Amino acid sequence: MLLAAAEHFVRAPQWTWYILGYFFFAGLSGGAYAVATLLRLAGDQRDEAAARVGFYVSFVALLFCPVLLTVDLGAGWSRFWHMLVNVTPGDQSLSFKYWSPMSVGAWALFVFGLFATVSALESYVLDRRREPLSRPLGGPVGLLFNIIGAVLALFLASYTGVLLSVSNQPVWSDTWALGGLFLASGLGGATALIAWLTRYRSEAAFSLARLHAAGGYFAILELILLVVFFVTISIAGTAGRTVALLPLWALALVGVAAALVGARGRARVEPGGGAAVVARTGTNAVIISLLVLAGVLALRAAVIFSAQ
Repeated sequence: MLLAAAEHFVRAPQWTWYILGYFFFAGLSGGAYAVATLLRLAGDQRDEAAARVGFYVSFVALLFCPVLLTVDLGAGWSRFWHMLVNVTPGDQSLSFKYWSPMSVGAWALFVFGLFATVSALESYVLDRRREPLSRPLGGPVGLLFNIIGAVLALFLASYTGVLLSVSNQPVWSDTWALGGLFLASGLGGATALIAWLTRYRSEAAFSLARLHAAGGYFAILELILLVVFFVTISIAGTAGRTVALLPLWALALVGVAAALVGARGRARVEPGGGAAVVARTGTNAVIISLLVLAGVLALRAAVIFSAQ
């Protein structure tokens, strides 16, 4: 215990809700792009409408990330820009420090933003066409583009957890599970949000059952990693710091349970398919999505503030 205390003798970052919002929207953005790519590549043509919803969600959620991050840094847009570009007179160049988690994260956010923007624009072009034509990014090029974007999306969704793990803060540095935990949570939250938004796009209703099924798998993975998280911090002797945040942990578990309930409901209504699924789930699908999203936010809040 004395050794652990010595190892953690470092000032807490005193993060506020700004960084919580950044972690939340980064997880949703990366998760939504990955889920949309899976729908496009692993589903059939009828899943395309839901995939486009996912690309829209990814783009919109990403817009919040640089704003919240720069506000938290407290030096305006210049601080974020300086993480990308060295503006020292006589030494202007791109600034990429592979040994710095902050530098890697800033560049991942920037590069992924290009993929999210292009995919959202492509979805918009396809939605505006009156006749079904070929995709602007079709064929092998489009396939490769979406796969690279999905890899970057998975990195972004897990990066915030990894960033905490490599710190010297109690709880955060006492477990190796945060990267995977934030990734599973982000994928689950993004799936729930896409499922919710299919209510406003009738042709995307076909994918609702598939989305709820995926949400169930993500919830199982999240639950496993939650167990790993608490086991590892208990071994490190820092689990007591999480006791004051039990309401947040409880809400996170409610979100996991809601996703599992949604997956079970999907098994009952899947034979109807498409619009029949929406008609029979109705308000329940919205409640499930809201609970899952609340759980995603609660999980990040509990982890962040447990070390402060």
